[in-house]
Amino acid sequence: MDRQELKEMVAQLLLEMDKPQPAKTAGSGDVLPDLTAVDLRGEYLVENPVNGEAFRRLKQKTSARLGLGRAGSRYKTASMLRFRADHAAAQDSVFSLVPPSFAEENGLVAVQTKCRDKEEYLTRPDLGRRFDEPQQAVIREACGKNPRALLVIGDGLSSDAILANAMDCAKAIRQGLKTHGIELGKTLYVQFARVGASDHIGEITGAELVCMLVGERPGLTTSESMSAYITYMPRPGIAESKRTVVSNIHRHGTLALEAGAHIAELMVTMLEKKASGVDLR
Repeated sequence: MDRQELKEMVAQLLLEMDKPQPAKTAGSGDVLPDLTAVDLRGEYLVENPVNGEAFRRLKQKTSARLGLGRAGSRYKTASMLRFRADHAAAQDSVFSLVPPSFAEENGLVAVQTKCRDKEEYLTRPDLGRRFDEPQQAVIREACGKNPRALLVIGDGLSSDAILANAMDCAKAIRQGLKTHGIELGKTLYVQFARVGASDHIGEITGAELVCMLVGERPGLTTSESMSAYITYMPRPGIAESKRTVVSNIHRHGTLALEAGAHIAELMVTMLEKKASGVDLR
């Protein structure tokens, strides 16, 4: 092949690369299925099991990675890809932000802890528990003085959890308390929130009881797990054992509406007994 022929071949290759490529569709075989759509409780990959039916019944009770099977001494490709996909989803949820429009669209009063950004939030937990003076003024104006109960939503370590569960849970809590004659005021939304932010809110407002819905650190089962931390007479420095926690609020755990109804009943009991956490028992 001489120099001229080589130049012509390269030119032809470049021309082919510039041509628009046909779109790939799910039916073409070129697109992998969404592995995260598979419910781990129903996935059983062990070949020739001794008692597969019994193991399948066990798996229905947990989304833990059981019965993955193996390829020689390694995980099967599907198991490894699912692990990496779930790990990526967890990372995305930690590092992403709840959209700025979330508070306004849901009628929440937005405030921010002393953290300036996500990086500082992840490296300085102490700043995620406190508010500066301007933010304290917003909280006082929104919540008033000495409210009986406050509901707070904090982004925490999972934006996915808040977007998927917070408003449904908050609605059920508000309705549940109303049946007992307890009216909640405005709901706060706290950006860059640690659980301890609810203690500072208690100190700022003089609230008798504060319930904070917060996104939990994502695991490899779900990135949407939310918890409720309920504290009677919260103040900075209060022991963690003084909180009552309702955890695993997500579509594969306790559903948001169901959790909200339970939380409302707990809040009523705490106000009656004037206690939370270990003091409630």
